[in-house]
Amino acid sequence: MNKFGVSAQTLVAAAFGAAIMGSAIAIPKMVSSDAGAQPIAIQAPPGAPLSFADLIEKVEPAVVSVNVVSTQDLSDLGDMDQFFEQFRGMPGLEDFFEQRRQQQEQESPRTREARSLGSGFFISQDGLVVTNNHVIERATQIQIVMSDGREIDAELVGSDPLTDLAVVRVKQPGPYPYVSFGTSRDIRKGDWVVALGNPFGLGGSATAGILSADGRELGAGSPYTDFLQIDAPINRGNSGGPTFDLKGNVIGVNSQILSPTGGSVGIGFAIPAELAKEVTDTLIRNGRVSRGWLGVQIGDLTPEFAEALGLEDVKGALIADVTSGSPAERAGLKRNDIILSVNGTKVTDSTSTTRLVAKLIANTKNEFDILRDGKPQSISVTVGERPADPNAAGPAGDGSGNRATPGAPSSVPGTLLPDFGVRLSPMDEETRTRLGLRAGDTGLEVTEVAKDGIFEEAGFENGIVILAANGRAVPSVDAFERAIAEARAANRSKVLLALRIGQVTNYRTIDLPK
Repeated sequence: MNKFGVSAQTLVAAAFGAAIMGSAIAIPKMVSSDAGAQPIAIQAPPGAPLSFADLIEKVEPAVVSVNVVSTQDLSDLGDMDQFFEQFRGMPGLEDFFEQRRQQQEQESPRTREARSLGSGFFISQDGLVVTNNHVIERATQIQIVMSDGREIDAELVGSDPLTDLAVVRVKQPGPYPYVSFGTSRDIRKGDWVVALGNPFGLGGSATAGILSADGRELGAGSPYTDFLQIDAPINRGNSGGPTFDLKGNVIGVNSQILSPTGGSVGIGFAIPAELAKEVTDTLIRNGRVSRGWLGVQIGDLTPEFAEALGLEDVKGALIADVTSGSPAERAGLKRNDIILSVNGTKVTDSTSTTRLVAKLIANTKNEFDILRDGKPQSISVTVGERPADPNAAGPAGDGSGNRATPGAPSSVPGTLLPDFGVRLSPMDEETRTRLGLRAGDTGLEVTEVAKDGIFEEAGFENGIVILAANGRAVPSVDAFERAIAEARAANRSKVLLALRIGQVTNYRTIDLPK
């Protein structure tokens, strides 16, 4: 069961896409005919049930434990690495850490056998089982344990790390009892749900609770999923197990918990049935999920950002950067463009944009409606296929991998702007290269931040580079002051700045001095 801490998300690395019909690996067709077979189904009792026993008795045969043997990387020092880490920074030990790092880079990686437990459920009579990707990741052996105690070897059909879903097939011929996906849209906050699984290896465990919330976003690690939040207790080992409604339909696949202790505190998360069915159907058909790739970094167009740009009642995603050589760059999308809709479907923020683009088929042409300099226009984009690591090339530039260090003073004094409490200097070629920017990119480097000034209050530090103000490039201090004058003339109280911090572009507003 995955644990995590929820954190604020300002930028989403937008390498998005959609499941496509093709496959890069040869996998036989997995869809079989279940002629005459029917999934388990029951009639939901009216009102609050006195007991869940009838429901559990019906669906339990389709719920399984998933036992996995996998390989795990192991350093030579093993747990000693963690022991020595507490002494990092002490005089004389940094050379040891550097020597140790170089030695490990030269050595062949060592692995050990690891065993893990999870849950799953049959979705077909011939033995297809849905579980989580993190349950079977790097598996060398997969074994399914049924509710009657039978142990059956299984093989991987396909997995999708980005939605944490996987499908395996038992090797022994069926038939098997199975359940079907329902829809999470038919249940409301407060409706009863029942979770079954294998917590801590205790197979056949059932818990009940309610739907606590839906549409939960859990950060950049799950860009394609709006999770269901349930309070039916789930723990380690429940991963991949089903959450049922009172009709016996699977409305979610248990995936993560929020826990400071490692055990259930009543906050669990399940992948909605609609997404789970879409992904598992693709895995069964193709063995993999291939997503389209746009190649941008985007952030939410917040009300504060919209105010600075003079926009009212506008929702969308603000492009912070465009990856060199990406479909977005080839189509002409630029930093500061605001994505309003994709193929006519409006977006509301960076997450909804991610989801829409995730449904696009790689190598197809799609229409993006955008705002550029406050004017709407439409751009046709042929999305590519999402690379394994969409961020490997970096957002732009020469891929040097070097990063600027905020707080490092510049040798160029720059021009002091007393009203803002900042000193700015045009970015030089060395800084441009260090920040991984394209040739020809311009900006102003912050070389001094005055105490209690507007820039200090906004969190600026030396070394940050301003690339644009209200969507306009600022190659010089004069250009920055013209952007400020335009904002004043439009009676705006804020200015939106595009900033380069290290090799990431972000947005921040500053208040205009009165």
